[in-house]
Amino acid sequence: MVSEVEALYADTRSETGLAAMSPAVRAALGYVPRHRLVPAEQVARAYGNHPLDIGRGQTISQPYIVALSTDLLQVNASSVVLEIGTGSGYQAAVLARVAGHVFSMEIIDSLSRQAAERLRELGYGNVEVRTGDGYQGWPERAPFDGIVVTAAAPQVPPALVAQLKPGARMVIPVGGMGEIQTLRLIVKRADGGYDERRVLPVRFVPLVPRTGG
Repeated sequence: MVSEVEALYADTRSETGLAAMSPAVRAALGYVPRHRLVPAEQVARAYGNHPLDIGRGQTISQPYIVALSTDLLQVNASSVVLEIGTGSGYQAAVLARVAGHVFSMEIIDSLSRQAAERLRELGYGNVEVRTGDGYQGWPERAPFDGIVVTAAAPQVPPALVAQLKPGARMVIPVGGMGEIQTLRLIVKRADGGYDERRVLPVRFVPLVPRTGG
């Protein structure tokens, strides 16, 4: 799997600006037991470089996108990172091998609880998972050194930009229903605004807001 992802890095370097995985991300991708973070019926396909269905209309991203998103953040062992869209917990586990602490949010409570249990069983004590609306982020834990969003929003959520430290990065797929989605790199400016770069065309499930009381 790792060699296949490395080949994709080389193939897409003109779009992403990254010719190879960083050593930290490469080590994380090789270490995290992806088969422990997918449903039982998907274990045989766990190490293919493709997304997998995890139920409730959600997916686990392909390893290439997980690696690329992590690399684009440019975080390190002292960084505090927010993930929006815990899903199975795979992206959180990769982040946990690179960053110092990971806060992860999932809107579907059953997935949130399952991911938290899997991550605890695997010893990821530096990951905290909660159920909540990803559009609102986790303000009491902000500001963050990086944010990864694993579902597509129609536009960049202002609350998430506000929770980034100046100079920090967010990686997020953007695109509405029926539109072409693009993975975007957001860099927070000192004045509170942000600079944006389109990285790759992608296909993600939608980022769903919490409705009702």
